Amino acid sequence: MSLLARLFGEKKKTAEIAKNRLSLLIAHERSGAAAGPDFLPALQQELIQVISKYVAVNPDDIKVQLEKQDNYEVLEVNIVLPESNR
Repeated sequence: MSLLARLFGEKKKTAEIAKNRLSLLIAHERSGAAAGPDFLPALQQELIQVISKYVAVNPDDIKVQLEKQDNYEVLEVNIVLPESNR
């Protein structure tokens, strides 16, 4: 170890810092996933507002759910639109 490294300490490599940050983010996401998504009710309300601008739709006909499939999370949005009178 050189004299400068002993005086000032060794500078961590950028890749090592990024790896540590990513590990922290993954651990945080995994711990928060057990609590369940808290954004779904707000997302459903916003979808109802936006869709209602263009189509008269019953709010009960819009369903939003989050499902886990293997290592992925799938956001599923089901919208029952009224039949059009052409």
